[in-house]
Amino acid sequence: MKLFFRTVTILAPTLSDLAAVAREMLKRYPDQRVFAFYGSMGAGKTTFIKAICKELGVEGPTSSPSFSIVNEYKGAGGIKLYHFDFYRLKSEAEASDIGLEEYLDSGHYCFMEWPERIEGLLPPNHLKINIKESETGRHISFSSCP
Repeated sequence: MKLFFRTVTILAPTLSDLAAVAREMLKRYPDQRVFAFYGSMGAGKTTFIKAICKELGVEGPTSSPSFSIVNEYKGAGGIKLYHFDFYRLKSEAEASDIGLEEYLDSGHYCFMEWPERIEGLLPPNHLKINIKESETGRHISFSSCP
């Protein structure tokens, strides 16, 4: 089977524009639950995830789970959101040990930073989000299977 990917790129000139990009992403991909965030250190992965969480009704603080690997948040209507940071993982086995597959199969929102560390565990239906900085702002690209 041959897969084709569709990519959409949105420019966020300032950090305050991330809320609008988050709204647009949620509108374009309403049934998506697994999101893989790619970008260099400091590109804005955590900041964009915070904007998405806010759009989904998370009221408390959100932060990168750098040391705990996963944080859980509650959004509007009691929805669950899981925020992963795989930067410190040394192997895919470490992600399996925390029950990653169960999280990904839960039907809840899963936002993953540094997914390249667990590439072999990603489900085929995830949304790939690539964030690149430039002089004009952040270029946020969304790639999905048809």
